[in-house]
Amino acid sequence: MKIAIVNDTVISLNTLRRIVQSVPYYQLIWTAKNGSEAISKCQINTPDLILMDLIMPVMDGVAATQHIMKYSPCAILIVTRSTEDNISQVYAAMGYGALDVVDTPVIDTEKFSEMTDKLLGKIARIAKLIKHSSTPNKTKSEHQNQLFTSMELVVIGSSTGGPKALATILSKLPTNFNAAVAIVQHVDGHFSSGFADWLNQQTPLPVRLAVPGDRLQKGTVLVAGTNDHLCLQPDLTLAYTKNPLDYPYRPSVDVFFHSLAQHWKKKGTAILLTGMGKDGAAGLNALKLQGWHTIAQNKESCIVYGMPKAAVELNAAIQVLSLEGIAANLQQILNK
Repeated sequence: MKIAIVNDTVISLNTLRRIVQSVPYYQLIWTAKNGSEAISKCQINTPDLILMDLIMPVMDGVAATQHIMKYSPCAILIVTRSTEDNISQVYAAMGYGALDVVDTPVIDTEKFSEMTDKLLGKIARIAKLIKHSSTPNKTKSEHQNQLFTSMELVVIGSSTGGPKALATILSKLPTNFNAAVAIVQHVDGHFSSGFADWLNQQTPLPVRLAVPGDRLQKGTVLVAGTNDHLCLQPDLTLAYTKNPLDYPYRPSVDVFFHSLAQHWKKKGTAILLTGMGKDGAAGLNALKLQGWHTIAQNKESCIVYGMPKAAVELNAAIQVLSLEGIAANLQQILNK
């Protein structure tokens, strides 16, 4: 796998270089000291994966991610020492298509080995995803379909580009939204609390992490909050499960959707948004077979047309809509 590093700190750059080069089948093809330099190099030699810092001179990691995903799309992992202090920028970058975030390993700390293992684990996970991914889509267009099925529960699965897509949809829902909402976004559990806080600022609805024993609540958005898989239990409370252990997507949309198909006896609406890979497609199909109304995000509005494409190919989506079309569709729940 071809990897590039974008970081303006010499120590961090050298540390990341050594870590990448410690794995025989990872090839470091270039480094850059800021986002502008990264854009130029990416246009000439696009890597499979970029390890992107956030805070840099000339151009930061958010702006660089936005430009690269539009003109030279590839997998991007945010690797920064300032995650906690810049959480809004983390999710802005993820909204533009960054896959995940991890702290930069600091060589003079006791946790260096642990941080290195975590970084390498995320790189390995992304390497698996890339094998099954579609090329990130570069165009934006709008298309709406007004078909609507009434619902009491709305569930959403998302990955690459998901934060921005979720914010677009949730920002258009009113405070008296007549349904419970549950979200599974591929994000490391370490950052899930910050993600929920950020999402809470994007919508008039209250957003919080789902905790074991929670019940789905009308007018409240619950977000999967750990690296284990969110699931619905027979008593209709929420829980987390480690299985399947070897699944590359954590938390998994498929696991959550399948649990709903098994235990939620009423019909609802399930939505699969932008994302790399195929997670959620089989689960969406299972919900469709149970009588749910199923929606996949359209290609034109996706950052990466992977998960929705897999759902469409399975004939799992009753509708294929833009983000605005999905939001308009959900707003009609008030007319129920």
